Amino acid sequence: MAVHIDEEALRSSLQRLREAAFDADVVGVLKRTVDAVRDVFGYGGAGIMFITESGYLAYVAASDEVGRQLEEAQASVGQGPCYESYVYAREVVSGDVHADGRWPDLRARLSAEVRAVAGVPVLLGGSPVGTLNVYRGEPVEWDTSDVNALTAYGALIAEALAAALAAQQHSAVADQLQYALDYRVVIERAVGYLMGTHRLDAVTAFDALRKQARDSRRRVADVAAKVLGGTTGPDSDERVGDLRPSDLGRPA
Repeated sequence: MAVHIDEEALRSSLQRLREAAFDADVVGVLKRTVDAVRDVFGYGGAGIMFITESGYLAYVAASDEVGRQLEEAQASVGQGPCYESYVYAREVVSGDVHADGRWPDLRARLSAEVRAVAGVPVLLGGSPVGTLNVYRGEPVEWDTSDVNALTAYGALIAEALAAALAAQQHSAVADQLQYALDYRVVIERAVGYLMGTHRLDAVTAFDALRKQARDSRRRVADVAAKVLGGTTGPDSDERVGDLRPSDLGRPA
């Protein structure tokens, strides 16, 4: 079954949210957005995730409990359409995650209520800082109208986030977002370095940075800087740049 988006409903919903976006705190805007995405188009649920200092996508807002569990499952295993949407900075969809062989560790953690999943990146300054995700309770064939609608909501989220940063809002979400913006470039460069040096795909290279950050109790940006030959922190005289073979997964 294909899903088709009502263009007029999309425009109307976006306009209402845009008019309210800058009159509310950023968390309120995010919650309104996921509720609108679910209600206007009849998805099972929607959610938003942002990158953390440790390099993990973390739950920020969800329209329902199943949506929250979907986000937390992907964050826990580091797999899924929303996770890959962040790493590759593009939309990633699955018509049925329970029958999808791309993310074997994810399926066991998902509710039976989650079947079709789609994720689009939330972009600021051309770089992803998080993802907007939706799910449906039955297998579907996502079409371009779904992707276009989600991309439009992702752009609206980015507008609200940019306004929150410009207003220097001091909140956990704003701080988390600022970190993502400040360090995305060095992380992207380190991922590219590992891909070229060790013949990895982007997801595996990003996972290697996360694992090294977790094992050494550092921020993923600090590990990325060291991979590139930079120096940060109290052990700045240490030459880091080669991750352990166990951190490096399958070749590209």
